[in-house]
Amino acid sequence: MSEYIIGIDAGTTGIRTYCFNKAGGVISSAYSEFKQYYPKPGWVEHDPEEIWSKTEKLILKAIRIGKLKPEKAVAIGITNQRETTVLFEKDTGKPVYNAIVWQCRRTSEYCTSLKKEGLEPVFRNKTGLVMDAYFSGTKIRWILENVKGVRAKAEKGKVLFGTIDTYLLFRLTNGKTHKTDHTNASRTLIYNIEKKDWDKELLKILDIPEAALPEAHNSSNLFGRTEGVKGLPDGIPISSLVGDQQGALFGQLCTEPGEAKNTYGTGCFLLFNTGNKMQISKNNLITTLACGPEGKTVYCLEGSIFIGGAVVQYLRDNLRFFKESKLSEKLASSVKKEDDVVFVPAFSGLGAPYWDMNARGAILGLTRDTTQEQITRAALKSIALQSYELVEAMENDTGSKLKLLKVDGGATSNNWLMQYQADILGKKVVRPSNVDTTVLGAAYLAGLERGFYSSVADLKKKLKVSKEFTPNMNQATREKEIKVWKSAVKRILTEG
Repeated sequence: MSEYIIGIDAGTTGIRTYCFNKAGGVISSAYSEFKQYYPKPGWVEHDPEEIWSKTEKLILKAIRIGKLKPEKAVAIGITNQRETTVLFEKDTGKPVYNAIVWQCRRTSEYCTSLKKEGLEPVFRNKTGLVMDAYFSGTKIRWILENVKGVRAKAEKGKVLFGTIDTYLLFRLTNGKTHKTDHTNASRTLIYNIEKKDWDKELLKILDIPEAALPEAHNSSNLFGRTEGVKGLPDGIPISSLVGDQQGALFGQLCTEPGEAKNTYGTGCFLLFNTGNKMQISKNNLITTLACGPEGKTVYCLEGSIFIGGAVVQYLRDNLRFFKESKLSEKLASSVKKEDDVVFVPAFSGLGAPYWDMNARGAILGLTRDTTQEQITRAALKSIALQSYELVEAMENDTGSKLKLLKVDGGATSNNWLMQYQADILGKKVVRPSNVDTTVLGAAYLAGLERGFYSSVADLKKKLKVSKEFTPNMNQATREKEIKVWKSAVKRILTEG
């Protein structure tokens, strides 16, 4: 029976596990959602124990579905929602508090206070990030400040910090390994991306003990080996950890400077590879670490949209416009007349290029005859228009025009959205045959480390395109759509 790579995709709303073959193709997969907790308005939490329990079960389920033998697994690669923060006991692996999710805004006021103290440039110059509640550092501080007894244990190294990759690695290795990779570390607000190390000055400002922090390595690396995992033999190498968006960049094999991709998931994330050049954005993008050829660390510019595909989930679950998200394409396609309905989905504030933590969502341009179909179309447009603003900022920063945009993620299955994205960009949009490139990147990185895949050049020969979308919107219409969108966003902004 053939050997294979196990890929774990620990997302924001669910876990999916995969088994990949030598060609990078999917043999089998298994999926399960997990519960979202909203203890207060703007707060979002997960139960880390549920995430681990489902991950363990789903690994075996994917192996079973593929009719594979556990001992034939060559390696495990993990990709994860990035800034989500877990503090857990070193001795037991049990979390001391729920995971605070990247979408959570509970530390917004504290971030504002740091800005008022003039500290944002200190963080930006060292981490490449803006001062926002999105990132892990202020979430770590919140748990240390608000959960009794945790700070004292963390200072002694008895309570450890991790993003979800670190937490899953710790559990997969039965507590033997406390590590992360550069891509996840670069999202914490306390990691110096030039020195590639935890920054003592930033740790002091946020009052975070270094004893609680994991070791950081290249994404393609032997991080540890399985021990005590139900149904798996001990000793399977965990050979990659990578943040989900950097995983997607590598899964699209955008390993050279000037290449870019946009992932359409719960949020949207556009990454532009700048190679060995660390470039601080002048257009409110962030600078972060990613993977170049063979998994070595490189720099990239990133634009983050907090609410992408989640706006469709909102229409499905909260407004009950449809029972299945895929029906949004049919509703949007059915609208023939033009209108000025604009949906700005700032449910968790606005990310790049605005970084307004206090902005809230709005539907503008409603009239007496506005329909569900029109609102659905406006919601889909919002995903593409937010992405347009990221491309615009990126082109202004780099001084070069993107020739095309590679896309991936679940929402790319919506052909109406992808065509509108091409139209509003005025650029070709290219969708691969496997849109789950996030976990594919993790599998590539794990396989390269073990010699399962020979090289990036060889992998590029196997990459297949599903569909290309060519723009057909005229310039006047494009300019009007963008103008109406920017006017709507301006109306909800709360920061200068």
